[in-house]
Amino acid sequence: MKRILKPVAYILAAIYFLADAVFMAVTGPISRWIGRHFEFKRLRAWIRSLPPYPSLALFSVPVIILEPIKPVAAYLAATGQVLSGAATFLVGELLKLVLVERLFHLTRDKLMRIPAFAWAYGKFAEMRAWLRATEAWRVVRALSRTARDYVARARAWLVGSFSKLVTSRD
Repeated sequence: MKRILKPVAYILAAIYFLADAVFMAVTGPISRWIGRHFEFKRLRAWIRSLPPYPSLALFSVPVIILEPIKPVAAYLAATGQVLSGAATFLVGELLKLVLVERLFHLTRDKLMRIPAFAWAYGKFAEMRAWLRATEAWRVVRALSRTARDYVARARAWLVGSFSKLVTSRD
């Protein structure tokens, strides 16, 4: 029985971490945008003043609070509320990863002074580098660039068409 459950557990863990990796690709730009547009100078200064272990505790708060969103979303989907489950999962995961990204950006140097955290982050970085080196990742990145370019062209066309319509009415 253990022989069967062990590969299943590894597959589920891989899916879990892949979902986080995919969401991280989305949350990075959101996190940078928030950092540019919302200063929160006093809060930022307080966070940066924390020593390493309190920084780790603060860094853990969004994970501890928002990680249970995944089973809630799964329950909603399993009970037939698929859209509610998907929305719950998306909002919870994006919120968690954006908060973690911002906190990590502010406390990275102090967190790296904790040996266990530095080791775990090194393993995470290795796994992320491996994932980004896969053919599947390159295909998804190419598709996302193509989609982004298509949306930009469609937006430019719509804006141009709308401005022509407005100027022709005058």
